[in-house]
Amino acid sequence: MMKKVNTLLATTALATSALAMTSGAAMASDTVVLDGQHLTQAQAWAIADGAKVDIAPQAASALVKAHDLLMEAARLGKPVYGLTVGVGLNKDHKLFDANGELSAEVMAASKSFNYSTLRAHSAGVGEPMPVRLTRVALAVRLNTILSGHTGVQPYVAEIYQAYLNQGITPVIPSLGTVGEADILLASHVGLAMIGEWDVFYQGKRMSSVEAMSKAGVKPLKPIGKDALSILSNNSVAVAYAMQGYQDAEHLLEVSPTVFGLSLEGLNGNVAPFLPQTNDIRPFPYLKATTEDILGSLSGSYLWDLNSERPLQDPLSYRTTAYTLASAQKALSDLGQVIDIQINHSDDNPGVILGASKQYAENSQVAKYLVEGKGGVFPTTNFEPLPVALAVQQLSVALTHVSHNSAMRTIHLSDDHFTHLPRFLSAPGNNGHAFGAIQKTFVDMQVRNKMLATPVSFDGIQIAGNIEDTFTNLKLASDNLIQIVDNINTMYGLELLHSTQAIDLRKAANADLKLGKATQAMYQAYRQQVPFVELDRPFTPDIQASHDFIVKY
Repeated sequence: MMKKVNTLLATTALATSALAMTSGAAMASDTVVLDGQHLTQAQAWAIADGAKVDIAPQAASALVKAHDLLMEAARLGKPVYGLTVGVGLNKDHKLFDANGELSAEVMAASKSFNYSTLRAHSAGVGEPMPVRLTRVALAVRLNTILSGHTGVQPYVAEIYQAYLNQGITPVIPSLGTVGEADILLASHVGLAMIGEWDVFYQGKRMSSVEAMSKAGVKPLKPIGKDALSILSNNSVAVAYAMQGYQDAEHLLEVSPTVFGLSLEGLNGNVAPFLPQTNDIRPFPYLKATTEDILGSLSGSYLWDLNSERPLQDPLSYRTTAYTLASAQKALSDLGQVIDIQINHSDDNPGVILGASKQYAENSQVAKYLVEGKGGVFPTTNFEPLPVALAVQQLSVALTHVSHNSAMRTIHLSDDHFTHLPRFLSAPGNNGHAFGAIQKTFVDMQVRNKMLATPVSFDGIQIAGNIEDTFTNLKLASDNLIQIVDNINTMYGLELLHSTQAIDLRKAANADLKLGKATQAMYQAYRQQVPFVELDRPFTPDIQASHDFIVKY
């Protein structure tokens, strides 16, 4: 089972400083050295929470060489997307002809195109991204720039570093991307860097010119492929995918214990989780999941023979190890593709130092090469489909998890299964108890089923029918984040039911023992939500239960 990582909650309000520390995060004095190849998700979150950023010397050196290679390609008249020719449908528009010399006129034309590109592509909508997620996006993009395949002038990397270290956070709209590079959103980063947009700085929203002046940061003067590299990448959507991954990781860490309490509330059977049966069919993560479930029940009364305990429980109990194991596999798969995504260039074109000469005997390939230096190649590295598919697979897997949770919670109210009072009514409570509360978690489950529907193939052809495929990675990631939060609510409601059932059993048997882990969760939960003796408004209990799951 994956090592537990402290939960770092997303900052969603400007009032929370970009440099605020959260439990388990790196201290502001810590430094993360970026080299374009070895950034971990934990380091990216540490940067978001205030860790300083250094650029590895070898990465800085590669930036200089890659920029020289790019400009040499321009001087030689090589067709370079976003440099010597336009972008999108305008790729057939020649921007300038260097004629063997990067003259002042040529550089002026390049500079003008860069400014125009940043302005024309800043077209997002919606509320600004949370500061913390924006800082993750900046850290990811800086690292992928440092992989050495963008060709930007070195100051582009330096101003990303300055923004992160000085706490200058561009205001990025949260909507307006189809998931083939977040060009209409990330462009606002460049717009801020040239002094034409707003940022969050020292707890306030202000013009980037003012913030950079206060922080002693020189505005960017983009040339070459700077603007295209700043706007054409997937760092914004990937930051949301990372948030979904982190949230889901915590949810799955608490899942075995939440389930263990439900099994104890039901007086359920441990048989489906025993190694004698599960070793027969060793699906990925199944053994680890069943061990976690049984471990949470160590010392529980469920290990003792009980005449009222059925031979087989409802399927939502018996199959939970499979749902959790499948979700763990989906989580692992997402983690792997995110790690690849944040440590490799997603630029088009790609600047490749020392590029091989494979197929260079063909003139079509030879035109991309710059003798003695490398080459500038058209790529499809902007395509984040592997990440989008992994996000969606995790959403599907988690919706199976939430289905089982909903059904388990319904069964806990059913005296046929528990042999406890209907709807878990306490003695003397002649009201509804938990009879009406089921609608809340059913609502959450219906929403999860909708949110788990794949969106990666939805879209409309744009840019003159050139951009005719989509991943909607940002939307898929938004859906994943919401699914996890819905399950936090559903798990909270499950705890409300399971602890009520356990207390009713304890009333009949004062010696009833819970598992070591389940007992700890039970006691912690009871400090937040008391036993329901008489009907009361449950809305505060539901919120407290949700928050308990998030923070546990």
